[in-house]
Amino acid sequence: MGTIRFQVAVSVDGYMAGPRQSEDNPLGEGGLRLHEWVFPLEAWRREQGLSGGTVTASTPVVEETHANIGAVVMGRNMFGGGPGPWDTVDPWRGFWGENPPFHAPVFVLTHHPREPLEMEGGTTFHFVTDGADSALERARKAADGQDVLIGGGANVLRQYLAAGAVEEFYLHLTPVILGEGERLFEGVGQPALEQVNVVDAPGVTHIKYRVVG
Repeated sequence: MGTIRFQVAVSVDGYMAGPRQSEDNPLGEGGLRLHEWVFPLEAWRREQGLSGGTVTASTPVVEETHANIGAVVMGRNMFGGGPGPWDTVDPWRGFWGENPPFHAPVFVLTHHPREPLEMEGGTTFHFVTDGADSALERARKAADGQDVLIGGGANVLRQYLAAGAVEEFYLHLTPVILGEGERLFEGVGQPALEQVNVVDAPGVTHIKYRVVG
């Protein structure tokens, strides 16, 4: 049976996105700084279909977080396209172009129905209107024994943390203070955590936790 997990970059004051998020700026003001450590990495660029890049202490962590993913769950905000019913004339196809980096079924939580969207590279977006439990159950079935990655955004991660569904996660702790924005751990209760691994790398510290209760 696969693991239900997530991985996310956070500021030292606990935010995973900056304030005033929008469709044009989905990470909010200053939020892109949380990810500056990963963009030059060969391991990350490879997943995006890009060549070149560097190898650092972050490389095996990024490779681990990308491995053995059989399905992904994400929220409407992470997929994008704005609130409300989907545009039927020019429907939004995601932030990632025609070959998204997931290469697996992706289950998007939304209030508005839409037919599945099949993309290049093995990614198909399925739009789930009957709640987080249903999305996770469908993802587990699609993963067929591999891991289910909870992609985000913050509200979706908090829902699954509060429900006790998450089994492990990586925090990529960056030397950034945002001061305001989207907090990761707000309203999730007090899950008991076991620290599994810590990796110090240029511009980031990777901490892996297992949820034990």
